[in-house]
Amino acid sequence: MADKVFRASHRYARISPRKARPVADLVRGKMVNTALEELSFCHRRASPMLTKVIRSALANAGQDLDVDTNRLYVKDVRVDDGPTARRWRPRAQGRVYPILKRSSHISVVLAEVPAVEGED
Repeated sequence: MADKVFRASHRYARISPRKARPVADLVRGKMVNTALEELSFCHRRASPMLTKVIRSALANAGQDLDVDTNRLYVKDVRVDDGPTARRWRPRAQGRVYPILKRSSHISVVLAEVPAVEGED
């Protein structure tokens, strides 16, 4: 039987990928309930964004009646670079310095824990 996966993504999130990746590393490979609990206590700006994406993937999984949502785990979390908006800041002697407003694409994949033989 093919392994069912459930996906959700937040594209063009206004946070630098460098700041969001440590939060993604925190929840990768954990059960969904544990991951959401850890994110609720994480005081980083990316944690509400990641929580929202995980909840969306969980809602996608809830549409399938064959899946037990309590047995889902975070199979993969990716934080990729999005487009960078360039702004300019005036500096001394007529020079300008760039300000890079980075964005990221956050994607989450949930999967069900494989059943152990003799279970049910």
